[in-house]
Amino acid sequence: MEKINWITKAFKDLTIDEYFEIIHLRIEIFVVEQDCPYQEVDEKDKQSFHLFGRVENGQVIAVTRILPQSVSYNEISIGRVALKKEYRGKGIADELMIETLKSIENHFRKQPIRISAQQYLLNYYSKHGFKQVGEMYLEDNIPHIEMIRE
Repeated sequence: MEKINWITKAFKDLTIDEYFEIIHLRIEIFVVEQDCPYQEVDEKDKQSFHLFGRVENGQVIAVTRILPQSVSYNEISIGRVALKKEYRGKGIADELMIETLKSIENHFRKQPIRISAQQYLLNYYSKHGFKQVGEMYLEDNIPHIEMIRE
């Protein structure tokens, strides 16, 4: 498996090129692949930490957005979890979540994390310690559930 270099930066510390690569991947997945026209870039980006994984050829293949308390929820939150299509099914998604959780611990210490997850990813998040709280709801016509990791 290719070596992935994981980097976490506050928005203000990202280079223009890094932010472009992060947004490019997010739009490729959440808008184009999932055929879901919505405002992908929002004000929360500026208040967040951005974790991204870069492979040896320099390409960004994985991203998450870490939102401090009170940006989306009272708890810290993770969002915009994305992995380039051709890298799926190789265990990289688990590596991405492990790196994200490590990054949260480094920046905020251990504390509860609340997410809004696409429902089909329930098992993925469950194996990383998240538990469903509340009923399914639609967000941009995609079934979602709220989950918490204590």
